[in-house]
Amino acid sequence: MVFRLNPSSGVPVYVQLMEQVKHALDTGALRPGDQLPTIRKLAEDLVVNPNTVVRAYRDLEHEGLVELRQGSGAFVRGSTSRSTRIGKRAQGLMQSAIERLVASGLTEDEIRRLFENELTSLLASKIGG
Repeated sequence: MVFRLNPSSGVPVYVQLMEQVKHALDTGALRPGDQLPTIRKLAEDLVVNPNTVVRAYRDLEHEGLVELRQGSGAFVRGSTSRSTRIGKRAQGLMQSAIERLVASGLTEDEIRRLFENELTSLLASKIGG
């Protein structure tokens, strides 16, 4: 598994790592029982702080996608359904988008209106086209 980071994307590195693991799970590039790179090795390869990798792996463990085994490493779990992974991934994307909108100064009502308008527009284009 090769991870690639985009430091200029504005997305935190640990989130980028999590998204790449989730994508690999969704596409079958990672399967239950597969071992992820060690924290130290991945941190060295990506030139990031090991704590960044720890955070990504712990969050993936919290979501039920990875099992951390003391002294053995991180392994892909087999019990999480694809729909659950996709739902959690979508939730992460929404959270990231909302955090960015709030940081840009939009209010809750403005964000809600933007979301509803975009969703309505997207659904209308799919129905109409």
